[in-house]
Amino acid sequence: MIIAYIGIGSNLGDRFINLSTAIDLLNEKCGVGKVSSVYETEPVGFDDQPFFLNCVAEISTKLTPHRLLEELKGIERKMGRINTFLNSPRTIDLDILFYGEEIIESQELIIPHPRLQERAFVLVPLNEIAPNFIHPVLRKTINRLLDELVKIKEVKKWGSIGKGI
Repeated sequence: MIIAYIGIGSNLGDRFINLSTAIDLLNEKCGVGKVSSVYETEPVGFDDQPFFLNCVAEISTKLTPHRLLEELKGIERKMGRINTFLNSPRTIDLDILFYGEEIIESQELIIPHPRLQERAFVLVPLNEIAPNFIHPVLRKTINRLLDELVKIKEVKKWGSIGKGI
């Protein structure tokens, strides 16, 4: 079994129900372990949209990274995600942040997620459940990456899914 970390976000519809539903659907495909608190965050890349709710889930899986990506995209489709433009509003967004210590660079998939070290909305919840995890490319802990983050958009603790640390 591989431990992976999945970033989960929503800013359309009932954002909290969307996160909770995505975690339930993910749990049908993989073992969901720790789930961070839920944070309300400013949008990134396209500001004229509602704020997001974000969290990070730790999973254990036997799925290959590419198969896991297919499952995540299937959950997004099932939950009504429509891709309109880059950084557009969405009912659900599921991103593989880490897949064990693997480094993958293919046309479909880049692991670790290429911008996670720049995003407080990922680092804050990830730090809550895996502060000592070492980024396999940058060779720094999540806690250190968060400390080094220069530009932090608003990340406000909002609530809990219930499978917390």
